[in-house]
Amino acid sequence: MKKTVTTLADGRELLYYDSRDDVVRDAVDRRPLDAVSTSSEIRRDPLLGDSVAIASHRQGRTYHPPADECPLCPSRDGRLSEIPDDQYDVVVFENRFPSLAGDSGRCEVVCFTSDHDSSFADLTEEQAALVLDAWTDRTAELAEFEQVKQVFCFENRGAEIGVTLGHPHGQIYAYPFVTPRTELMLRSMQAHRERTGGNLFDDIVARELADGDRVVLTGEHWVAFVPYAAHWPYEVHLHPRQRVPDLRELDEGARTEFAQIYLELLRRFDRIFGPGEPPTPYIAAWHQAPFGVPGREEFGLHLELFTIRRTSGKLKFLAGSESGMSVFINDVPPEAAAQRLREVASE
Repeated sequence: MKKTVTTLADGRELLYYDSRDDVVRDAVDRRPLDAVSTSSEIRRDPLLGDSVAIASHRQGRTYHPPADECPLCPSRDGRLSEIPDDQYDVVVFENRFPSLAGDSGRCEVVCFTSDHDSSFADLTEEQAALVLDAWTDRTAELAEFEQVKQVFCFENRGAEIGVTLGHPHGQIYAYPFVTPRTELMLRSMQAHRERTGGNLFDDIVARELADGDRVVLTGEHWVAFVPYAAHWPYEVHLHPRQRVPDLRELDEGARTEFAQIYLELLRRFDRIFGPGEPPTPYIAAWHQAPFGVPGREEFGLHLELFTIRRTSGKLKFLAGSESGMSVFINDVPPEAAAQRLREVASE
């Protein structure tokens, strides 16, 4: 992997990640951009004890542009975009409309490919491995920021999820606090250790492998399963068999196999609802250990992949119980979801 660091016209950082070492990245951003102005502010909710990012400047962000005006495509044919070069492998840059900025953290955009009409599932194993390298590199670099407590790499895919740019891309949030979901995991992890003496993540993986009903895919280094208490209609958790706290700690075997198993998982997601159905909307979320917390090394890196589509033409909405009380109601039994994801392997 070759990494090239450059700067956009408004001062934001942009990084090219290339699979070849001989690629030269010297294109200049020729857009007449004003300096980025943000109003990001973190406010603590005294009732729930969590944090909310107030970011009014995001009201003006790019919203469903036509394909020929996509800001994530390369700059070519006289049209200038966020990426100055006329082609790229993987690109990461600071978000022009960040939810978090300065002392409040940082937001980055990750473009998986220069092909606008592609998706992550269409990538080759080499391309997917390069994205993993980019995620890992950004985790390592953002971990050095004094204000950053947790790094979250994720992809939102599909208009139903709320995606406003159709180009295949994801994001990285570097939070100045430990997120509520991770706080819950840390609390459960500690309680499990006190109760059983074991590691919660290890024991969950061992339980799913022993049971087998919810296992979707297995490899030498990874295992994918529908969790016992899945919140979403189709939800899969992907764990490395050798527990590590974050992406930086994956060994070469796990890194190599990740591309194979994750691409297969995404392709199965697109086949859940049968031929002729539109691509399955999903969220893919990496859960990494926060920095500087007790027991960090006991945390288990994993990826959670889920869709809000519960059946053909119908979505799972977060209504009263989910949004009002955070109590999920799942219409699809986890065992049935796992069975379906095993079935579509050959379709």
